Amino acid sequence: MFAASFFILALVALASAVPAKRTPAQVITKCTVPNTVALTFDDGPYKNMQKIVDQLTAAGAVGTFFFNGDNRDCIYNKESVQRAQYAFSKGHQVASHTWSHPHMPDLDRDQMVSQCSRIDDALKKILGVVPAFARPPYGEYNDLFRQVAQERGQRLVNWDFDSGDSVGKTAAESRQMYDDVVEDHPDTLLALNHEVYPWLSAWAWSRISSKALLLPAMYAFGSSAKTEH
Repeated sequence: MFAASFFILALVALASAVPAKRTPAQVITKCTVPNTVALTFDDGPYKNMQKIVDQLTAAGAVGTFFFNGDNRDCIYNKESVQRAQYAFSKGHQVASHTWSHPHMPDLDRDQMVSQCSRIDDALKKILGVVPAFARPPYGEYNDLFRQVAQERGQRLVNWDFDSGDSVGKTAAESRQMYDDVVEDHPDTLLALNHEVYPWLSAWAWSRISSKALLLPAMYAFGSSAKTEH
């Protein structure tokens, strides 16, 4: 039996906010280190966050939280500020999921910039950091949005495994999907989850992020994004 060790994996951020050559932003869809799982959570900060954070932390796992500014709740609300600060203080990663979760390809350049800058400004005020990574809502992007992201010094992060929570999968169904993908044992896993669904806090995330599932499969935990001070 192989022992698995925990480590924190952070993707390297771009060195310059505005690169000299404005090539479109990279779109990341998988982890780069073998036998690594990145657990990501969209649409917060929301009321389930503390339980998810506590379960991940207890398992020695690092999660990445892609925050909205005004989706399920406003990020400037007292409770939302406290949730974001709690996740960040526990060593979890924070990243952008745009201000209000629109379909980005439907927007013009100015609207895209507004969606990105407003959430970045909020995270700067609340946490003192600007995210180096962004996830486009619904995983949708076009060349214009990639250009905007590149100009802001950000890379885009999607996923290669969807837990199905946002399309109505039950806790049992999502758990089975995790079981199946781990049994297949892909080289890496970049998993999409959403913190806004009630069963996430009730269903033990330790089932996914502990010795019950990922560690016996010889996976280590990683995060999909880092932040820039």
